[in-house]
Amino acid sequence: MKTLVNTTLCYIEKDNCYLMLHRTKKEHDYNKDKWIGIGGKFENGESPEDCAIREVREETGLVIEPVDLEYCGIVTFVDVSIPDAYTEFMHVFRARKISGALKTDCPEGELEWVPFAKLKDLPHWQADEIFYDFLAENHPFFSLKCVYKDNKLIETYLGGKEYNHWSKTSC
Repeated sequence: MKTLVNTTLCYIEKDNCYLMLHRTKKEHDYNKDKWIGIGGKFENGESPEDCAIREVREETGLVIEPVDLEYCGIVTFVDVSIPDAYTEFMHVFRARKISGALKTDCPEGELEWVPFAKLKDLPHWQADEIFYDFLAENHPFFSLKCVYKDNKLIETYLGGKEYNHWSKTSC
């Protein structure tokens, strides 16, 4: 049976840093030991914006108003090493205006403000570097497909066209 999952990923920006989650606490976590943005799986009836706002509140204690949520793109994450394939549609957001107090204890790991320049030094999914750059460049809304096998990025497509981010020759 093929698995299709909708999730959100929100990059909360403040003082040239993103609030990142170091995923260390959940057993059998697909993102174990990786640093990721804030987000999670859709609940029944949620829009991408609903999910992003709820996940940020639950994981961080911070509040984002819908008007302050910037929908940046969608990443189709495919893992061909999982039997029958696994596909996740990650709706990527950025927020620059927040309120509330940051939680000191997150059930999924440690929260930390990470300077933009240090993001790529931390353990992460290889394709995350592509949308880190898109966010930094204020790239228009993007549709990025990332295909992994055995935790290695083997293919990327931007807007349906093969994309080699590291050569910067594709568009």
